[in-house]
Amino acid sequence: MRAPAEGARAGRTGSTRRQFLLGGAVAGVGAAAAVGIDIALNQKAAPAVTPSAPMNGDEKVPFHGIHQAGIDTPAQAHGMFLALDLHDTTDREGVSRLMRILTDDAARLTQGAPALADSEPELAASPARLTVTFGFGPRLVARAGGPAPTWLAPLPAFGIDALQPEFSDGDLLLQVAGDDPLTVAHAARMLLKDSRSFAALRWTQTGFRRAYGTERPGTTMRNLFGQVDGTANPEPGTAEFDRVVWADDGWLSGGTGLVIRRIRMDLDKWDRLDRGGREASVGRTLGNGAPLTGSAERDEPDFEAKTAIGFPVIPQFAHIRRARGDDGEKIFRRAYNYDERPSGGGISESGLVFVSFQADVERQFTPMQQRLAELDLLNEWTTPIGSAVFAIPPGCAEGGFIGETVLR
Repeated sequence: MRAPAEGARAGRTGSTRRQFLLGGAVAGVGAAAAVGIDIALNQKAAPAVTPSAPMNGDEKVPFHGIHQAGIDTPAQAHGMFLALDLHDTTDREGVSRLMRILTDDAARLTQGAPALADSEPELAASPARLTVTFGFGPRLVARAGGPAPTWLAPLPAFGIDALQPEFSDGDLLLQVAGDDPLTVAHAARMLLKDSRSFAALRWTQTGFRRAYGTERPGTTMRNLFGQVDGTANPEPGTAEFDRVVWADDGWLSGGTGLVIRRIRMDLDKWDRLDRGGREASVGRTLGNGAPLTGSAERDEPDFEAKTAIGFPVIPQFAHIRRARGDDGEKIFRRAYNYDERPSGGGISESGLVFVSFQADVERQFTPMQQRLAELDLLNEWTTPIGSAVFAIPPGCAEGGFIGETVLR
């Protein structure tokens, strides 16, 4: 056989290496294209890009105004109450400086801005309907040199009270409320840091309601007994609310009076009471808060209605009967529940941080509380362990400060 000439290709029927590689590459491209088509056909359509929903953390309550915020503001989920005692060296000018500083802090923090010299400014970025409300005790008003309302004094001693000094009295009240507990805690810390040259912390009380979004706005709160709590409240923005809440005399005009009572609730003992007994004690059904003579929460109770054997449908000792006074004895409740570490062998240390606003504590609140102390079946399971009264000054305009009506 003759050898092929130098440089001549060998004749063969199979694919050359070059053809194999080229064919493989083409096949690869085709496979890749096929895979791409398959992905395109089977992939779900990308969701349309929509603007993000507004966050509750962005919601702001205006600070400046005729009245302080945190009174007719729809109650937030978290509340912190701080009572301070003025230092002996804090005179009238010192009180004025203190309130100018705290007013500036509150005006900033409630709008999502850090306080001056805020060491954690990021924590102020989500106000979450934060409000800060200031209250003046008798000693602060005396330091300010203003006439105190006749009712600005500790409440009379009631037979049911077992008051503890760590939850009672005080010169300056800070009510800090919001829908986010981190925001509330940060605001409280900033206010306390800026107060320490003028006053010392006397007591702290914290409370909660349902979390934001759990219930529809306007739903009456429930306490830890499961009871609807605050049905008879006047509606903010109405003439009745204005009459019940806002004072119209002297430096307090546009302000109000605040009563805060810490009420321990014996849940362990309450557990032993049947549902009928629970409803009789308050005079309302537990399911929807309707009076025992009605079917809906807002129905007017019929205190004259009798059972088939002649007993009152709403017992004489029922809470709603004892709380009902004349038309002048009305208040606006804005309470919070508390639940803390139990002690003494029980499984709960719980209760209510009761807060009420009224123009005249002596005329509107005290007579009602006296009737409750004398005969209210709920006293079997509740004990007031803290009590304080404060005057809530009116609000202020931008550039002003809370308390200027008595300090200027």
